[in-house]
Amino acid sequence: MTAPPPAPPQPFRWTLSSYAGAAPDRLGALGDDTGPARLWHLPELVVCTGRVLARSRAADLCFVGRSLDPMYDLLTGALEGDGWPGRLGRLPVSLRQSGPTGASGPTGPQRRRFREHLAAAGLDPYALARRGRPLAVVDVVSGGTTFDRLHGELAGWIAESREPWAVIRRKLRYVGVTIQGRTSPHTWRWQQSPESARWVRTLPAGHVVNVSLPERIWTWYGNEQPKLQPSFPPGHWFDDHAAEPWRHNALPEALAEARALVAAGRTRTVRDGLVRTVAAEPGFADREVRALVGALRRRAR
Repeated sequence: MTAPPPAPPQPFRWTLSSYAGAAPDRLGALGDDTGPARLWHLPELVVCTGRVLARSRAADLCFVGRSLDPMYDLLTGALEGDGWPGRLGRLPVSLRQSGPTGASGPTGPQRRRFREHLAAAGLDPYALARRGRPLAVVDVVSGGTTFDRLHGELAGWIAESREPWAVIRRKLRYVGVTIQGRTSPHTWRWQQSPESARWVRTLPAGHVVNVSLPERIWTWYGNEQPKLQPSFPPGHWFDDHAAEPWRHNALPEALAEARALVAAGRTRTVRDGLVRTVAAEPGFADREVRALVGALRRRAR
């Protein structure tokens, strides 16, 4: 078996916790000049995060882009050194602009580079067909365009590679974080659009789910919150400086908030909140979910 190709250049992001044995970066005075971060959105984030864990059935999580960096940071603190076999990962690309499956069609180099990013996140067909645990792709969702484009490229790659779709479909899940609204069965959801419905129907029931956030917080994460790294659309995938640290005026504020979220995740209050949320979900009956709750409870003691 040939070794997987090296990961392509990706936006630099500081390592802020020792999750999965990582060594946190030494940041010096970065982030210290802004004062304590105001985590006004933390209670809702804890509930949303717990529901993502439960509704994904405690799958490995892969966060797309930057919008849900707060959830990623919170979990790297909460799951730091817990012994849970699950893994957190990131696919730090943006598909909102014309790209791999945009209206004008993908360019050959863009498609190859996108597949390199998918492989780096464990989303290549070979790895998906052979992984032991399911993998859930997580992102904020409005109309579902990012998921449509991502799954479209992945489905084409699977067909070309002739890896067994019957196996992969049981491993692959999608979790959309949507704007909180009515819970009526008649409420329109993104996966009901014609484009999304075509591929959603190819996955088992319950493998495409949603979790909601209040609109103010959803908008903050998706459009307004200062981030540690720039957006990474297809037009920047070949930039020579893509992997260099991004220095900008809002960096101290972004670092302060990210570090505060990691620290919050380590607290008993947050871990207890995650446990309560997960235990209240129907998915709590799943063995993997119960194992995750056990790990969080041990860390909360």
